This record gives sequence, C-alpha cells and structure tokens, in this order.
Amino acid sequence: MMKNKMSGIMMVIMLGLLAQTTTAKEVLSAEQIQLQKDTARFQSYIPKYYSLFSAVHGDLNKDGLKDTVLIVKAADPKKVVRNRFDEVVDRNRRGIIVLLGQKNKIAYQTLVKNLNCFSSDQEDGGVYFAPELSSEIKNGILELHYGHGRYGYWGYKFRIEHNDMRLIGYDHSSNYGPMVESFTSLNFITGKKLYKDNINKMNPEQPERFKETWSNIQIAPMYLSKIKDFDEISFE
Repeated sequence: MMKNKMSGIMMVIMLGLLAQTTTAKEVLSAEQIQLQKDTARFQSYIPKYYSLFSAVHGDLNKDGLKDTVLIVKAADPKKVVRNRFDEVVDRNRRGIIVLLGQKNKIAYQTLVKNLNCFSSDQEDGGVYFAPELSSEIKNGILELHYGHGRYGYWGYKFRIEHNDMRLIGYDHSSNYGPMVESFTSLNFITGKKLYKDNINKMNPEQPERFKETWSNIQIAPMYLSKIKDFDEISFE
C-alpha cells in the first residue's frame, strides 16, 4: 500500500516536471529561437569562451550577398558577481564580429573582430536600467543603437572603408520621459554638427519647439576595429 502511494507521488512529481519543461519550451520567444539557430550556424566564427548575444543580417558592401554582424559576449565565470542589491549579475563585456558573404562560398570573410568594445548588458544603471544595445544593417550602413528608455537614445553609424568600418555618423536624443529636450546629430563625412534645443523643455505642457544650430567639426576618422570602449566615446 505504501509502495503504491509512493509510486503515485513520484508520478505526480514527474508529470509536474514534464509540464514545467514543456512550458519552458513554449515560452521561448521568436528572437530566442532565432538566436539558437544563429548560434549553431555561426559557431565556427564565435571565439572560444564567448557566446552569441545577437545577430543581424544585411548587405554591407552592396554586392547583393548577405553579410552578418554578430554581437558576442565573453563567458568568464569570474565576471559573474553580486551587485549592490545582492543580485547575481553577469558583468562580462561584449564585442562585435563583422562577416562578409562570399560569392559561391559557404564561408564568410571576417572584416572586423573587436571582442571587448561594449560593456555588459547587466551593468549597473543606477536608478534606471542599463542602456540596451541593438544593431541593424540598413542601406549598407551598420547602425549600433543604445536605447535608454525615458532618457532617450544614442547611436553610431558605420560603413565599410579601408578593410574596416568607419564611423560616419552619431545621433543623440536627450529625453525627459516622452519629451525630447535636445537632439545632436554629427556627420563625420561632411564635418557638420546639428544641435536642436527644445526651447519649451521647461514647459512640458507646451509642444516641442526646437532651435537649430549648425557648426563645423574636425574629428579624425574612427574605425570599428580600433574602438576600445564605446562608453568612453563622447562628442558632446
């Protein structure tokens, strides 16, 4: 009798675990599923002790072939620590790998590999979350975008030049909630800077109204492979 009762309990536990496993599989998002596929596909390009954080595809050199940009993250167990809230966080830094498609070849050509240029996605954001890094290929341009919720965003635009990727543009929107307080846009090819100041930023009940100021800039060319830390770049 006792044996049958224990068998019944074990069966309930097993069914419960099975249900949890099934539920876990069901809650995988489309992005997570795609990340798993990209990890398997580009495993040979991901360095040892790194994992794939994100992947985007597009045509960077306008040759009609699909290119790929991988954001990878280090996997040093010593960088998994407890933060000031006694939470376990992964402070491993991230990097980028730019792969160019090759005609009549399965393999890709590695154009840029910079494995330590981005901070962790689990950095301390103070009273807010850490900025969220995303990437996109649009019209032959690689765009690296940092979203910071109600505080706005900033982003970098790169295009292929001299077997590397040159920084050609930078945008920064400084927000207070839904209101844009100021917007800065730099074009490193034309050497022009646009600054837009919301003259109604002290009166949030008023619609946004911007005063535009143009100026010239002189900044030496910057290349993706040479950037040590995006957090240390400032154009303000």
